[in-house]
Amino acid sequence: MGEPYPIQEMDQEDNDGSMQLVGFVIDNELFGVDILMVQEIIREMPFTPIPNSPDFIEGVINLRGNIIPVIDLRRRLNTTSAGTPVENIWIIILNINNRVAGFIVDSVTKVLRVATENIKPPPDIVVSGLQSQYITGVCRIDERLLILLDFNRILLVDEIKKLRGLNDDTLINSQDDPN
Repeated sequence: MGEPYPIQEMDQEDNDGSMQLVGFVIDNELFGVDILMVQEIIREMPFTPIPNSPDFIEGVINLRGNIIPVIDLRRRLNTTSAGTPVENIWIIILNINNRVAGFIVDSVTKVLRVATENIKPPPDIVVSGLQSQYITGVCRIDERLLILLDFNRILLVDEIKKLRGLNDDTLINSQDDPN
């Protein structure tokens, strides 16, 4: 198992009017998530597939005794290219409305500080491949476009209920299993 990268808690918006984000890449596109949602970042964690789960759910991991669903963000966002080789995956562990989930991404860049006035609503051209409900804004970082994702909207209410059931069923089944 790879080394975790713990994220220290910080104020979302600093006194200087900037916001801190964790940057990550999917299909050579740069994305960001609010640093306050990130619990940690891990690599090379084996996961257990779950039968009859939605196609974007890779399975679950056991992270220090906690069963956490793992979602392939590439599939969830309906991007087109082939997946990242298993040996190169990164999993960002996020706390979304007090529910913990892992999201598979191609790579993690670094913690980014973005001035809030530089974050603009997404133009139609940016959201053409993604449902705009997932995107909170866009901004330029080092000559690249950064897309801020709203992980509170990545999963629909029905999907969150299914994940809760997955967590509960997995826990119940693993406690019943004597092996």
